[in-house]
Amino acid sequence: MNRTFFILAACLAFTSACSVKRIAVNQVGNALAAGGTTFAADDDPELVRAAVPFSLKLMESLLAENPRHRGLLLAVTSGFTQYGYGFIQPDADELEATDVAGAAAVRDRARKLYLRARNYGLRGLEENHRGFQEKLRQDPVGAARLATKADVPLLYWTAAAWGSCISISKDNPELVADVPKVGALIERALVLDETFEHGAIHSFLISYRMAQPGQRPQEAAALAKKHFERAVELGGGQMAGPLVTYAESVCVQRQERAEFEKLLKEALAIDVNQVPEVRLANLIMQRRARWLLGKIDELFAD
Repeated sequence: MNRTFFILAACLAFTSACSVKRIAVNQVGNALAAGGTTFAADDDPELVRAAVPFSLKLMESLLAENPRHRGLLLAVTSGFTQYGYGFIQPDADELEATDVAGAAAVRDRARKLYLRARNYGLRGLEENHRGFQEKLRQDPVGAARLATKADVPLLYWTAAAWGSCISISKDNPELVADVPKVGALIERALVLDETFEHGAIHSFLISYRMAQPGQRPQEAAALAKKHFERAVELGGGQMAGPLVTYAESVCVQRQERAEFEKLLKEALAIDVNQVPEVRLANLIMQRRARWLLGKIDELFAD
């Protein structure tokens, strides 16, 4: 009898300790998952660049304890995507002119970050809809229809990570073949909530339309222009992203130098303090705008 009592007591203590640990992990995870606005409003991109890796690795360590934490899955999906796009891929682009091998190595690092983000995003969608990943392989459009408005953040960031990875992996047929999956995710997000994050979906679709398989150049440009106009409208004219994306994705391809220069100067004229919650994104896109203006003679024929 006494032995049985001690065994039961030990089991209860162990269970209680596990429960306390799980509660603590969830509480910290919830706090970290909700803390993205701290970085988004920062006015020092280099400080954020240095801090983000620690934050991401901390969230990954918490996910190891609770792999099904939906908030953390979304946070690492968006976090790795933004870190790759905002800091690592630009390094590769800017290094290209002086060190081709070094740029390729940095770009490969960006690719790995995007794939990590994509995989977390797919895990998050799988948590919300059992069988989602298998269905996505077989029927991308059908799988995307399973998603609801609550899934829009995961749909967007997963598509953004995947699309960014493909954009720097044109020599990888396996990744390029995934374009229809990216399209299914972002098109579903557009239907569910086109206003997400100040028009971020429309901004993404500017470059996506220009690269979308089966689109005639003229039709692609017309669709990209519509998304651009809607993104600017939803951002209240205070977002540099749509201006820079349209200039780089559309104006360069169509060799519209005057429009390219005009849009980038508009992006640089935006007061980043007008909308504090997107200050960091605007600063990063303004850096991209300055770099693109510095390459204008390379990008456009005489």
